[in-house]
Amino acid sequence: MSGHSRWSTIKRKKTVADQKRGREFSKIIRGLTIAAREGGGDINANTRLRTLVDKAKEINMPQENITRSIKRGTGELEGVIYEECLYEGYGPSGVAIMVETVTDNKNRTAAEVRHAFSKFGGSLGEAGCVNWMFDKKGVILVSAAETNEDTLMEIGIEHGAEEVQADGDCFRITSAPADFEPIKKAIQDAGIKIESSEISLEPRTYIQLTGKEAENVLRIVNNLEDLDDVQNVYSNFDIPDDVMEKLAS
Repeated sequence: MSGHSRWSTIKRKKTVADQKRGREFSKIIRGLTIAAREGGGDINANTRLRTLVDKAKEINMPQENITRSIKRGTGELEGVIYEECLYEGYGPSGVAIMVETVTDNKNRTAAEVRHAFSKFGGSLGEAGCVNWMFDKKGVILVSAAETNEDTLMEIGIEHGAEEVQADGDCFRITSAPADFEPIKKAIQDAGIKIESSEISLEPRTYIQLTGKEAENVLRIVNNLEDLDDVQNVYSNFDIPDDVMEKLAS
């Protein structure tokens, strides 16, 4: 939706700063270990692992780090035992927030997540309280400078995309998880550079925010993203770009 900023779009830009701080390395290393443990170390048979390996390469993570993380997951190397935990809660105006974590200490993580919610007027909820508001989707973002909507639409229709739409300075292609890799490969085969790609939790509807509520929701999700144990944050807020500019100034 042009003229609006969703968390999925904002966090794409935030990742650049995270990479500079080395935080993205830590998150991907944990993700690689978990993905290999759950689905095996073969990237050709493990879509989740392959997506994370691609992300690791995009931020120039050394191959040695990638290989070591995968081997820890498959048990070939000893290492810290990580667990995945999903937290659900609410921000101001009933905004739904979902938090995926990978942790070696569930008590510590739960306390940190709860604090990040409550600090700016949010609340941590029970399991399942907002999960029903999201669907698992493949999401690919391509810079509008790389191609045009008609080209992406043609590729998307041929390979099962559900939607191709303009999203700020990008085109956003969404699909069922099973169609994610074929669409991604087709875009790459067409010589089009992909800005980001992931299996994501996409909101079914959005809540538009302005003013103090928008500011507090952004503070909640940013604080959550900055926690070492947090892998992904998903939310259903929608903030007009002119409001975002004021908040950023």
